[in-house]
Amino acid sequence: MGQIGPGTPGAGGDDDATRILTHLFRYRRSPQRAEPCGRMPCLTCFAVHRPKVEAFVRAGLPVEFVIAAFPAKSPNRRKTLGALPDLGERLALEFLQSFCEQVAHYHPPGARITIASDGHVFGDLVGVSDEEVTAYHRELRSIIDELGGASLRVHSLSDSYGAADYETLRATLVAEHATPLDELHRLVRTEPGWRHLFDGMHRFMVEDQVELRPDASRTRVRLDCKDLALRVIQRSNAWSSVVARTFPAAVRLSIHPQPHHSAKIGVHMLRTRDAWLTPWHGTVLDDGQRLTLVKRAEAERLNATVAYRRGRPSHFVAPHLAPPFDDLDRPAILQEVSA
Repeated sequence: MGQIGPGTPGAGGDDDATRILTHLFRYRRSPQRAEPCGRMPCLTCFAVHRPKVEAFVRAGLPVEFVIAAFPAKSPNRRKTLGALPDLGERLALEFLQSFCEQVAHYHPPGARITIASDGHVFGDLVGVSDEEVTAYHRELRSIIDELGGASLRVHSLSDSYGAADYETLRATLVAEHATPLDELHRLVRTEPGWRHLFDGMHRFMVEDQVELRPDASRTRVRLDCKDLALRVIQRSNAWSSVVARTFPAAVRLSIHPQPHHSAKIGVHMLRTRDAWLTPWHGTVLDDGQRLTLVKRAEAERLNATVAYRRGRPSHFVAPHLAPPFDDLDRPAILQEVSA
């Protein structure tokens, strides 16, 4: 990443920065109960991010983004098809690559996105082994290479802390950057934003652990997951601090819903009806017209069929759900071309 920061001198770029942020906010993932900001562009929403975008634009460099995401597949097979990336991850990576190319419409150098993969940060807490995380990362990099766009890269815990066993790396991360659990308890009790984050994380943990611990009561699982969810948040925030220090000039993105006007921008990478669902907690359903991210159990309830690619389960298909194709659903430009 180029050594620039807010206030870098150079050519003007205020209008381009506004266009880039306006385009990015089309994909914003917000809390479901968040208050609307009014007409776009919302200058208050943009205020945190505009100086960073303007710095890259004025320097004539690709706009740098960083997102903590793509940790590993959930071990809950009611949500996912397997332990390795499938069509969900592939489509999400294609979206990120395409977004970087779309930025070039407003700013010719385009954009670059660093995926700060956090699987090794908390995989042991959610029932995913370090070996499974490593295999997942290897496949992610393979998909990125296949895309051939050169706008994406993966940064992991070992890239920040060097080669050592992951248990040691996690201990170092917590010792150097983690907020004490007592303080996190207080924030969850008193701050609505923290409570929303905790509730979402706790829901995910309960869904997974109920399947992984079939002999435990749901009440027992819910109680245990409160501690697990808090520890996942603790480590995730510690990793976020490392990412912020490693990529200080980058615009911060998040896979989770983010309050309006926050330092991170939550983004949707795939069509989904759930503000929290991600490719690593779900699977893709192809109804013949649209691709939607769903949980595996939902696809199975709809009598969808598993499709295989490269000899592995990839996604679900349900062509019986698609309405008849109608010219009224087609973009006007395609109707003109076919006329």
